[in-house]
Amino acid sequence: MTMTTRSPWYKQFWPWFLIGLLFTSIFGSSTLAVMAIRTADGLVQQDYYEHGRAINRVLAKQQRAHDLNLAADLRIDPLTSDIIVQLDGDDRPERLYLTLIFPTQDDRDQDLVLEHVKDGRYLGQAPDNLRYRWYLQLHPSEVEPAWRLVGEASFPSEDEFDLTPGIVDRG
Repeated sequence: MTMTTRSPWYKQFWPWFLIGLLFTSIFGSSTLAVMAIRTADGLVQQDYYEHGRAINRVLAKQQRAHDLNLAADLRIDPLTSDIIVQLDGDDRPERLYLTLIFPTQDDRDQDLVLEHVKDGRYLGQAPDNLRYRWYLQLHPSEVEPAWRLVGEASFPSEDEFDLTPGIVDRG
């Protein structure tokens, strides 16, 4: 009768493989838990009720822009970062405010001031090396503007971008 001797469990492959899988999953889930706790949820609204009420105010501003027949063409020169806006319509204030909103990181948003030059043309200065896709909002004052034009653009670009009230005419 031949006797086969088995080596102890700690010298076998499969127990160490299974223990390795267990520790890998523990390490991975712990790392993800730490990241979830330490990273801010930038896209989550804190007060849904107030945000919902603000939607009605935004729609009223866009409807006001539509009633004034407002529209604008915006161009940002990729070399000099000059902002050129041509505003058409029934309201031409001395100063316009352009808000550049980055879609995923609110700390990258930019508020810019544009000065009226003549005949609805406004000029301003954008930050250097403007890149990626942005949402655009143009309005006549910093605090509670009467109207608002909206648009979307990807920079750098030589193209002009349309800013419109964002309201579909149903009449």
